Amino acid sequence: MSTKRVATAAVLVPVVAACVWFGPPWLVAVLLGGVMLMALYEFFKLGEAAGMHGFPRWTGVCAAWMVFEQWSATTISSQGLPGGISVVREGAAFSIPLELVIATFAVGAGCLVLASRRPLNETMPALGVSAAALMLVALPLSFLVRVHGAPQGPKLLLFTLVLIWVGDTVAYYVGRAFGRLPLAPMISPKKTWEGAAGNLLGSLLVAWPFAEWVGVEWYDLAAVAAMANVAGQIGDLVESAYKRGAGVKDSGALLPGHGGVLDRIDSLIFAAPVVWCYVWLMFERR
Repeated sequence: MSTKRVATAAVLVPVVAACVWFGPPWLVAVLLGGVMLMALYEFFKLGEAAGMHGFPRWTGVCAAWMVFEQWSATTISSQGLPGGISVVREGAAFSIPLELVIATFAVGAGCLVLASRRPLNETMPALGVSAAALMLVALPLSFLVRVHGAPQGPKLLLFTLVLIWVGDTVAYYVGRAFGRLPLAPMISPKKTWEGAAGNLLGSLLVAWPFAEWVGVEWYDLAAVAAMANVAGQIGDLVESAYKRGAGVKDSGALLPGHGGVLDRIDSLIFAAPVVWCYVWLMFERR
C-alpha cells in the first residue's frame, strides 16, 4: 500500500468520522451533497471519454434536490427513555417525494433533448449517461442522509463507513498474500476471490463491536454487514467497468494514492441502500 494512499486515509478518516459523529444532519447533508457533485463530475468525464455527452448541470441540480429531500424527510429528534428510545418526527417544510424529483428529472432531460442541437444519434447516449448518473450514483448515495438522520443514525453511518474501510483494507492484504483465483479478470485483473473473501470477513468482524454499541443483536448487524459488503464489492467492480470502458485508470486525481472521489466511494454507493433498508425495517416502520 503506497505511502500517499496511507497518508490520504490518515487525514480523511478522522475528518469524516468527526463530521458524522459531531455534525448535525444538515451539515452531513451539505457535505455529502458536495461529495456527490464531485463524483457526478467524474462520472460524466468517464462518459465523455467513452463518447457519451450527457446533461451534467441538470443532473447535478436534480441530485442536489434529491439530497435536500432526503434531509427534509429525516427531521427526527430522539430522546432516551428507560427501556428504549422515544422517537418524535417533526414535519419538514417543502418535503417532496423522491418520485417527483425523479419524474422532474426525466421530463427535464427530455426537454433538453428536444431543445438541443446535438445529432440525433447522441440522444440515447446523452439520456443514458445522465440517467445512470442520477440512479446509479446520486440516488443510492443520498440514502446516507436518511441513515444519519434516523435513530442511532450517526452510529449506523459510522458502521457503514467502517465496514467498507476495513473490508477494503483486509481485501488488499489477503489478496496480496493469498490471491490466486481471479475474481473478474476482464474488469479488474488484480482482484481475486481470496481478496473478496477477506473483504467479507473484515466487514463481519466490524459488526460485533458495532452491534454492542448500537444496541442490536450481533447476528442482525452481521447479516447487514454481509449484504452491504457484497453490494459494495459489486459497486467497486461496476466502477472498474466504467473506467475500463472509458479507457482510463482512475476516475480523477483529487485524492493522492486513491484516484478520484468516485474511486473512493464506489463501494459505499452500492452499500448505502442496503444499510438504509435495515434502518427502515428496524426503526422507520415502527
